[in-house]
Amino acid sequence: MGSGRVGASIAFLCMSNALDDVLLVNRNKDKAIGVSLDISNAIPATSKFSIHGTSDYSKLSDSDIVVISASMGEYLKDRSENMISQITMIKEIAEKIKQYCPSAIILLISNPLDVLTYFLQKETGFSRFKVIGIASSLDTSRFRYLISEKFSVPPSFITGAIVLGEHGDSMVPVFSRVSVDGAPLLSLLDEDEKSSIIDNVRTYWKDLRSYKSRSQFGIAKNAFDVINAILHAQDLSVPASVVLKGEYGEHDVAMGVPVTINQYGVSKIEDLKLDEFEFSLLKKSSQKLHDQINSI
Repeated sequence: MGSGRVGASIAFLCMSNALDDVLLVNRNKDKAIGVSLDISNAIPATSKFSIHGTSDYSKLSDSDIVVISASMGEYLKDRSENMISQITMIKEIAEKIKQYCPSAIILLISNPLDVLTYFLQKETGFSRFKVIGIASSLDTSRFRYLISEKFSVPPSFITGAIVLGEHGDSMVPVFSRVSVDGAPLLSLLDEDEKSSIIDNVRTYWKDLRSYKSRSQFGIAKNAFDVINAILHAQDLSVPASVVLKGEYGEHDVAMGVPVTINQYGVSKIEDLKLDEFEFSLLKKSSQKLHDQINSI
């Protein structure tokens, strides 16, 4: 659902890799059709799959996976700027999904991601393991990239990088588990350098927007990886936003935590050991999300 830059990029990856049939659903039918016509030219000659565009939600019938990248407007300073209109939109989409594809796994990309993940799960009544917010894996990619740039090494030299919590200004890059070419990251940084990396991960999207309008390729690839794991029944370990029921001491909030995803959705939430500083930041992040949810 949604055929803007992100939705189109995900669809392109799915079709060019002959992953499965794709249906683009957009309020603007012509846009959905136009994007599908463009992407159809990237389908391999050996592929058995096709792509179509529509504004008709009924054509979602029996879909296995629904990806939501729709938006009611652009945010400029904070991902929660359009929170009320986005929640209204997500509740309407929830009703359509319940009606036409009640067995689907839902992957959510729209912002504010964690708050929308929470309300989407509550509105659909689906298992919390089948409503998954995809963003912390993107933040993790950015964290890894910034570390690799800091030390002028390839990203493959960076192991253990992960970002938890809100997909927003309170996200928590976890330093205690990271190694750079085998050396513990914390042994290579002073406090100022650590704080700088935290700030840069949190503001990465703003820095990117000073060069182009919006990000699309990173989140598209992260979403594609999840779709691929679901369709091919493969275990994929990534951080993602899910509604918590006691994990990390949290209830009735959705936020980024380490999970394993397979054909059933989230099959496991990993209990990651954090140091005291990281755990305190995660608590602050969850409290911010609680406050946003409770404000509705």
